Amino acid sequence: MMLIMRLLIILLVGFSPIVQGVHFRGGTITWRPLNNTPSGSTVAVQVRERWSWNRGTYYCDDTTIATYGVIGAGYPITYVSGTTGVWSNMDTGANCTDYSAALIVSSGEHYETRTFPLNISVSIGFVNGNWLTNLVIGGSMAWSVVCRINTNLRPDGYINSSPIAVSLPIVYKQINIQQVHVVQMSDFDGTDILRCRFATASSNFNGANECDGVCNAIPGASLIQDNCTLVFTLTYPGVYAAAALQIEDYFSSSSTTPMSSVPLQFLFYGYAAPTGSCTTPPAIIGNLPNR
Repeated sequence: MMLIMRLLIILLVGFSPIVQGVHFRGGTITWRPLNNTPSGSTVAVQVRERWSWNRGTYYCDDTTIATYGVIGAGYPITYVSGTTGVWSNMDTGANCTDYSAALIVSSGEHYETRTFPLNISVSIGFVNGNWLTNLVIGGSMAWSVVCRINTNLRPDGYINSSPIAVSLPIVYKQINIQQVHVVQMSDFDGTDILRCRFATASSNFNGANECDGVCNAIPGASLIQDNCTLVFTLTYPGVYAAAALQIEDYFSSSSTTPMSSVPLQFLFYGYAAPTGSCTTPPAIIGNLPNR
């Protein structure tokens, strides 16, 4: 009973409302063909965007969700690099799907079907500003979230689908202890090899700045690429750290160039454990499939 009470205290302290501007809280862009068997010279591709925002800026509640209310509209996803003339701007307005009053976050998703020529490769990005102010690195700076769409045929003759990675927009972690955080990855093409890496400002598959103000924004963090495991220690209570990752799919373990690259950006929030709290964190046991 004492252990349960201590865990409840940690949760209550960790999830108390904390007001922070500015408005961006991360997100992702992914894509897949509606039919992965090539036919003709073009392919219809469903492009998915998911964004999280300061709930004070883009308010969402149960009524917003029930009425398909839109949040975060007015920003463009623009052409960044690669094949020219195949991308027209896509608005970031998304139907609110979930929110947290405690975390002060609203999140939403939007899907559009775009038609592309076969055998093109183009990077698109949501590049704007600003991140929230209370970041250990990158506070109030611009964001850059970049995705590579590639309709070149795979070695097996099909059209590729991008990987997908998911995360809560804000993940709470106790400070001053090593954290091991696994980001779940999956892919419609079940045999692909998935790897994740830190987003970079240059010299990458997208040919673009993938992270802007939050490149390498978790001090001292390391990344196990094959299963997208972050290892890090937060040191500042009440401060956020931004994770900016790129998830990439390879046709085989010997492939050296990815077929696509999708972003995932989210936040860690550091909290101090209450005095006298349990020092043994909860553990998940058993195998953790990451497909």
